[in-house]
Amino acid sequence: MTAETRPSIELILAAPRGFCAGVDRAIQIVERALEQYGAPVYVRHEIVHNRFVVDSLAAKGAIFVDELDEVPAGAHVVFSAHGVPKSVPADAQARRLSYLDATCPLVSKVHREAERHHREGRHIVLIGHAGHPEVIGTMGQLPAGAVTLIETVGDVDRLTVPAGQPLAYITQTTLSVDDTAGIIAALKRRFPQIEGPKKEDICYATTNRQAAVKAIAAAGCDAVLVIGAPNSSNSLRLVEVAQRAGCSRALLVQRAADIDWSALGGAGRVGITAGASAPEILVEEVIAAFRQRYAVTVREVATATESVQFKLPAALDASAA
Repeated sequence: MTAETRPSIELILAAPRGFCAGVDRAIQIVERALEQYGAPVYVRHEIVHNRFVVDSLAAKGAIFVDELDEVPAGAHVVFSAHGVPKSVPADAQARRLSYLDATCPLVSKVHREAERHHREGRHIVLIGHAGHPEVIGTMGQLPAGAVTLIETVGDVDRLTVPAGQPLAYITQTTLSVDDTAGIIAALKRRFPQIEGPKKEDICYATTNRQAAVKAIAAAGCDAVLVIGAPNSSNSLRLVEVAQRAGCSRALLVQRAADIDWSALGGAGRVGITAGASAPEILVEEVIAAFRQRYAVTVREVATATESVQFKLPAALDASAA
């Protein structure tokens, strides 16, 4: 196909998109640890949910493991951005491993909220997805039975809590803003005295990316591509948000090679966004793939500007910066 015969297409880029401050910090922690301590540095679970990022760090000397018993004595280990149960650092200390905690500070905020509510005698209801690393880490901050997990509005009706004990709710940071609002409303109807966080638990990046994808979906897009991993909660929520905003052809792709071009047949305007753990290089890769097939015009729709930055652990000294 020659340049003259390629069909025209408009790509609308959502902004903000891609890396959030917590993801950027977690990746920097691994990179700085490799610079400061040398390879290998072990990482418990995926540092963030993105295969490109994991493979890039592995090429630099990071070794990803499922559990700490795979880490040799005396090695350096990093905990993922999603957070870990308290038993994990305790195990690391018992095995005399040197560890760095890359938990996103906004996830740590939820952990501290859970501890405060437990200390003040409340039973905690956690809104989140069963089996997600962040949920496992949050529930693992407290003794078994102190937290009850719910996922849907229907779960609120079936919820059983300790009689006579005051309640509080917390949420996973990467949920759908709209879905979570419905669950919280149902909790407050059933338990009017339930306490919530002083500041919303869903992180700023999740909220901003969902608002941006709503904006591009409403801009007449025939399809929306969300660049992200299939195990990335915030990326999956972006697909759902786009569909609910009126774009039924909202598709998740990990990178350009995964695009189902037949699913985009007849599209004249395609929205593109990226989950909070997807690097901008993958957005550029997708745009380049479109340029091979179409005469492309690109415009960006911005709904917010982000300037959040999180400090690195003090153990990563200035010489590694």
